[in-house]
Order: sequence, then C-alpha cells, then structure tokens
Amino acid sequence: MATETRQAAQETPPAHVSFRGVQKTYDGENLIVRNLDLDIRRGEFITLLGPSGSGKTTCLMMLAGFETPTAGEIRLGDCVINRLPPHKRNIGMVFQNYALFPNMTVRENLRFPLSVRKFSAAEIDAKVKRALEMVQLGGFENRRPAQLSGGQQQRVALARALVFEPQLVLMDEPLGALDKQLREHMQLEIKHIHQTLGITFVFVTHDQGEALTMSDRIAVFNHGVIQQIDVPEVLYEKPANAFVASFIGENNALSGRIDSRTGDIVSVLLPDGNRIAVSAGDAGGPGSDTLVSIRPERVRLARERAPRDNLLRATVLEHIYLGDHVRLRMQVAGCDNFTMKTPISRLDRCPAAGEHVDLALAPEHLLALAA
Repeated sequence: MATETRQAAQETPPAHVSFRGVQKTYDGENLIVRNLDLDIRRGEFITLLGPSGSGKTTCLMMLAGFETPTAGEIRLGDCVINRLPPHKRNIGMVFQNYALFPNMTVRENLRFPLSVRKFSAAEIDAKVKRALEMVQLGGFENRRPAQLSGGQQQRVALARALVFEPQLVLMDEPLGALDKQLREHMQLEIKHIHQTLGITFVFVTHDQGEALTMSDRIAVFNHGVIQQIDVPEVLYEKPANAFVASFIGENNALSGRIDSRTGDIVSVLLPDGNRIAVSAGDAGGPGSDTLVSIRPERVRLARERAPRDNLLRATVLEHIYLGDHVRLRMQVAGCDNFTMKTPISRLDRCPAAGEHVDLALAPEHLLALAA
C-alpha cells in the first residue's frame, strides 16, 4: 500500500498554482467567488469558462494580483502570493484590449517589461528578436500599434507577455475583438506557442468552442463555483450536471421522471407516456424529476438503429441546410426545440416540415441529470 501511495504521488506532479478556500466579495455580502479549491498543473493550458458574472475573470485578476482575496490562500509554487504585488509575480498578462502603449513602436512595447526588470541591452535585443519571431512579426519592429491590424496587435500583446520568459501566462478573453476567421486562426497559433514553450497558460473566455479547441483542461464556472473541471472530451460527453450540459456545446434536454434503476441505467418516463433507457448521471432515485440530455449529433433516424436503442416519434418543425450537414428542429415528447444534426451523406432525402419520423436514441448517449 505504501509503495502504491508513493507511485501515485510520483505520477501526480505538484501544482504550479493552487487556490485553497478562496472567496471574493466586493460588498461584504455577495460572494463573487465561493470557497474555490483549484490546482493548476505546471505546463498545462487551463481555461476558466463561464457566463458573465460567474467569477472566472475575478479568479484571474486575483491570480494576477490586481484583486485581493477576501478569504483563502493562493499559491504560486511554494509561495503564498495573496499580498504580493503584480510586478513581483513573474506573470505575463494579455488583456482583451491588448493594452499596448500607443506612443511606442512594437520594439519599444516589447523592450519595456525587460527594461523594468533590468536586463542588459544585449539581452533585451536578443529576447525581443526571439519573441517577434515566435509570433511571426519579424520586420514589424518600427511600427506603432495604430499601424497594425487587430490580429497583429494581438500577436504583439502575446509577445510582450512572453518576452521576459514568465513562469505563468494569463489571458483575459484576448481574442474577443477579432473576426471569426482570424479568431479561429489565433486559437491554433496560441495553442502551438503553448506546446512549443511548455509555459503554464491560464485562459479566460465565455466561448465554449474556443475552450474546447485550445485547452488541456476546462473549469466551468457558475455563480462563483466550479461546476466541473476536466478534459474537453469528458466535459462534452459526460457533463456533471444540467448547467454544464447546456453551457458546453449544443444540447437537447427532455423533461421526465425516473421510474426505476438497474445498475448504471435508469428508466425514464417521458410526458408522452414513453419509457426510455438512459445512462444515470447526477439524477436522483425513482420518482425524481430529471432532464434527459443528448447531443444533436448523437440523434439518428430509426433506420440506423442499434438493438438497444430507444425509439421515439418526432414531428419535423424546420430543416436548415448548412452545406455539409442538415439541422432538423423537431417536436419530441413535449419538447419543441429538439435538434438533430446529421451529415448530408447520411440522408437519402431531407424530411419536410410537418413530416413524422422515428428517432433512435442510444442509452449510452443519453444522460439523466437532476432537473
């Protein structure tokens, strides 16, 4: 047993950043962050995800040193940093508005954090050159921010956060001002830079797709509490509760009541009288109200059914052609916004509005969650 314990400790590296019992309130009554316990591993890309007001940005600002916890403790390595000023934390920061100095050139913006830290002139020149190459902006040294596109300004802001080789990089919705195509491109650029450098990144966003694309792990916040923290695949396929299911990606939710339970499968009675077999999530026992969750891409027409699949009758309300796939909005078991998403290649023809179809829902893709 002692050997197994030592092996487990060796396999789990010590946390680079730790929040323990952290609370934050501005008025002494309403907690923006509630008893937060969170470990961030060295070298990982972790995203704090949640709606506006969920506490994710406040956590980032406390880690950066721009806010002070009301209670609890924040550690960076072995050091408690609750009262440590921002400039002594060796943390790089990228803001949503980039916060570049408009009267300085790109080179001068990058030189500034190095000059403050008393690097020699030769070291500064070498680090600036390396940082610009990293973000593919060699040759832009003498331009001012106003002479750059939004994507180029974002790259300069990232280079400035990385130029002094911090132990931690914090990013507060840095892609929010970019158009869709550039935003998606920069998501991959930042991910590749992280993989190359191996520095710990903490990223804040309310964009679920962005979090799924970039992160090693995602912490989903709501009302100042982490609802679930896990790798993107688990968050999407096995949400811990109804909030996570609805907030991460698209989701269908059918109201029902749990009838019985056998192992990890529950029988759910739907409003139309149908009973379906569903994987047990966080829902209670027999008699409990539940929301049955399933992703639109997991819904199939009955002709593709497997032996254990549930069958439900649906009425097509609307179909939307999207090139490579079709979205069908249907009425199913009292729900008027049940969505099916299927590739064009799997449809002989697209069902018309008003048409009745039978759907196949696999128990392993259905999840019973507390209502």
